[in-house]
Amino acid sequence: METAIRINQATRDQLKDIMLDISWAKVSQRYFGKSPSWIYHKMDAINVNGSDGGFSETEKEQFKSALFDLSERIRNCANVL
Repeated sequence: METAIRINQATRDQLKDIMLDISWAKVSQRYFGKSPSWIYHKMDAINVNGSDGGFSETEKEQFKSALFDLSERIRNCANVL
């Protein structure tokens, strides 16, 4: 079983600049194939269905990749204007 990684206050502070600008529900669906509540539970490190709460190492890497992909998509849109 993988160890869960909780998004602590420092990480939440790092996301603060984009927290309200991104549809986390869409990120959850598009990049993880999960429900909107899933990502909010992960970000808040809420224990669901016996898990430790938070992101596993694999999910953390997937989350990082999702943010990189999203940033690249935004950059591509900006470049065609």
